[in-house]
Amino acid sequence: MAIPSEKFADNKLLILYILQKINHPVTYKELLELVISISDMNYFDFQQFLQELLDDTFILEYIQNDNETIELTDEGRNALNLTIDMLPGIIKLKVDSSFKEEYSKIKDEFSVFAKYTPISENNFTVNCKIIENNQTIFNLETFASSSEHAKEMVNNWNKNAEKIYPSILKILSENYED
Repeated sequence: MAIPSEKFADNKLLILYILQKINHPVTYKELLELVISISDMNYFDFQQFLQELLDDTFILEYIQNDNETIELTDEGRNALNLTIDMLPGIIKLKVDSSFKEEYSKIKDEFSVFAKYTPISENNFTVNCKIIENNQTIFNLETFASSSEHAKEMVNNWNKNAEKIYPSILKILSENYED
């Protein structure tokens, strides 16, 4: 089913409008979650609109701190300024009224991150991170000898990072002498 051209334009403008409100580089995941939470756009439509914006050089996509990052270009800013009146007022109102709360929730959700990756049948790499303003401020990588242990470590980090992180920093800062 094809998307009507006016809906296509509205959704591309919506993405540009949200990027302008963010006003700094944002991860792909954060932008996706924000757009979907504010609009009725689905993942596949988002992908299509994002690709069009990339092709038109209205946005820039790059890797920063192992994260796919998206940023509004000057061309995108100019295009938005020239066409902002085409974006329906109800859509702008919805974005303006829910942006701050939704963006805060999404930023909090993506600030603590953990994953595990199999490296052999019974060995897993566990990676725990804290990301703040698109910068990795803490990154710990360790090994687990079973998937259960790896899952436990990931869950523990995701639930308790605010306690674990300061404890690790304190231990690392202590002066140990033989």
